[in-house]
Amino acid sequence: MIAVVLKTILLTTKTSHHLYFLWKLGDLCPLDALFLETHSLQASFETAHPFEEARAHYEKDIVLKDAPKSIMDTLPVYQYDSLNDGDCVEQLKALGPDIIIIFGTGKVCTEIISIPRKACLNLHGGAPEFYRGLDTHLWAIYHNDFQNLITTLHFVEPQLDTGKIVFEEQLPITQDTSIEKLRIVNTEACVNMSALAINGLSQNGYLPSREQLQTGRYYSFMPKDLKEVCVRKYKRYLQRLR
Repeated sequence: MIAVVLKTILLTTKTSHHLYFLWKLGDLCPLDALFLETHSLQASFETAHPFEEARAHYEKDIVLKDAPKSIMDTLPVYQYDSLNDGDCVEQLKALGPDIIIIFGTGKVCTEIISIPRKACLNLHGGAPEFYRGLDTHLWAIYHNDFQNLITTLHFVEPQLDTGKIVFEEQLPITQDTSIEKLRIVNTEACVNMSALAINGLSQNGYLPSREQLQTGRYYSFMPKDLKEVCVRKYKRYLQRLR
């Protein structure tokens, strides 16, 4: 079967690991446009932890050190406070994508889900059958559930993180995978799964998938104090990998 070129649009936010995702996926697959959501949810309590500052340094100064200076100049970029804004929805409709891939935005409306001709897909950093919502890798660590340090590509449904699963990938964690590096390890898995999905749809016109076996518990922002617990638990986990 001859592969066809499908119009692919990414929906994400402007963070260092999302820029890394855009850079690496763009090297593997043709991308047509980028939609950025500029507003982000904020917790009503303290969530910032020092390990996140170290993570930001690692991603910006080491991981993205050799990235093109103008990653977003390689394709059209549209920015909206919310992707559910009427203007954003109309712009997506006008572009007529075959595939939409969502990575790290807020919940999108049903109108957006129905726009792409082939698939509307979401990248979820975790196991949605157990952990839906936010900070899901951290919540798995908090519960000592290291076997569920996975990332998932699934179809988007109106209920958050409940769509049919296309791919799941266990994160390849070694003794050297500090908690500051964990988000980039997850992002690399997201690149791999997205490229497989785009190529699969281009060659076959569909993606095999499976229903989720259960609806996972929804988690929100993790407080700062619980993140400190996670840092300690994760360090002990890495020591056991010897």
